Amino acid sequence: MTLPMVTRGVVDNSVKKKQNQVLEVTRPTSLDAPVSPPKKRSHSHTRSSKTRLEVSHSASTTLAVLEAGSVQICDHLSHFSLHLQKYIIPSKAFLTMRDFQDLYTRNKNAKGRHFVIHQHDHPIAGTHYDLRLQISESSSVSFAIMYGLPGNPNSKRLNRNATETRVHNLWNHLIETASHATGSLLIWDTGEYSILPYRQPVEETDDELSGGSSAEDAKNASEGSDAEKLYRAFQYGKVRIRLHGSRLPRDYTIALRLSRSDRGDRQPHRPDRNRRRKGQGIALGLQSKATCTSDDDVEDDLPSNEIIPSSQYQSDTKTSTLDAEIAEREDEEVRRTNAYSGASNTINSIHQRTWYLSLDRPSSGFEPKPAETGRRVWRRRCEAGRMLGFEPFFVQGKEVERSVVTGRTAEEVLLDEGVHGYVGRRGWRAVIE
Repeated sequence: MTLPMVTRGVVDNSVKKKQNQVLEVTRPTSLDAPVSPPKKRSHSHTRSSKTRLEVSHSASTTLAVLEAGSVQICDHLSHFSLHLQKYIIPSKAFLTMRDFQDLYTRNKNAKGRHFVIHQHDHPIAGTHYDLRLQISESSSVSFAIMYGLPGNPNSKRLNRNATETRVHNLWNHLIETASHATGSLLIWDTGEYSILPYRQPVEETDDELSGGSSAEDAKNASEGSDAEKLYRAFQYGKVRIRLHGSRLPRDYTIALRLSRSDRGDRQPHRPDRNRRRKGQGIALGLQSKATCTSDDDVEDDLPSNEIIPSSQYQSDTKTSTLDAEIAEREDEEVRRTNAYSGASNTINSIHQRTWYLSLDRPSSGFEPKPAETGRRVWRRRCEAGRMLGFEPFFVQGKEVERSVVTGRTAEEVLLDEGVHGYVGRRGWRAVIE
């Protein structure tokens, strides 16, 4: 049987139905291309051994790329300040840009005590609040707190789970950004911290802070810089920390206690299988059943859902074998040290280790008073003619909370960064009881 020659035009097609028996076939353009010499291949997709680029603060690069570690800059403060200044809503911001810059500059040293609380609407882990505490000139230890910090001394849900995540670079304290891969990130509060001796002369059975250090331990804990005190308290597994922020009330103090069942000193093993990290359905505005959970499920689910920065997501473009090998080595190094590139885990932070966080009511200016119901009620304390404590506050989530630096909501950060159609994980509810 002789097949008809394929030519430009219309040919018979016996496979089609009668009404569709003609098929338009076009001669491939590749047949007209010269065979010799062969066309040179483009190597634009490969990566050289120098995987980091040096750029100035004026370079047109997105914050998400900088956060991923794909690009390095010389002056982080100038770069991020210039970016944030474009989006400031003066009537909504708590902190001026000058104060924001001065705060970071005076703590850029080995004894610095800078802190930041990021509101992070992550596509996998959901909305949570990252507390980052400076531990050295370049690094900070980080905790993920599902419902944010407690603000009601008489709440029925005073305690929170605080899960250790990766040790971050100090310049991460300056970031407000958004992407489909990481969701939105805004600065909920920032300032300086101070470490208090863990044991206080006030009875604190309600705060689940039983147990304390000896007099010698208390003396040792009061010596040195706050960063040094944090290191010693962190090793001891009990930290009392006062946060001097822009949004948090005066004398706001929390206590962190390491779970007795979670006092391991080794990093967790690599998972047997790779987690789905791209979040394809979420990035396209589609939701699966797995992303919708009840309020009771969310907190228990956080430790198993690693908070993954954009540097660990697969790119939308195909990568070469060299790219894959480099990324594999970087991921393994991060897992082994529990610190991102450029940061140092000098405090021995263990990934996904669970701490219990509670409002330290006596140190925050409250005292217990008997109530008619028989249950103690914590009220503001008067001392030397000054009323201590504060009026209750409630963390209300991404729809309500605004950045202390720019005054933006999470939705506004997404829009400013050009992220459209993003749908985060459902199930988060504010703790108001």
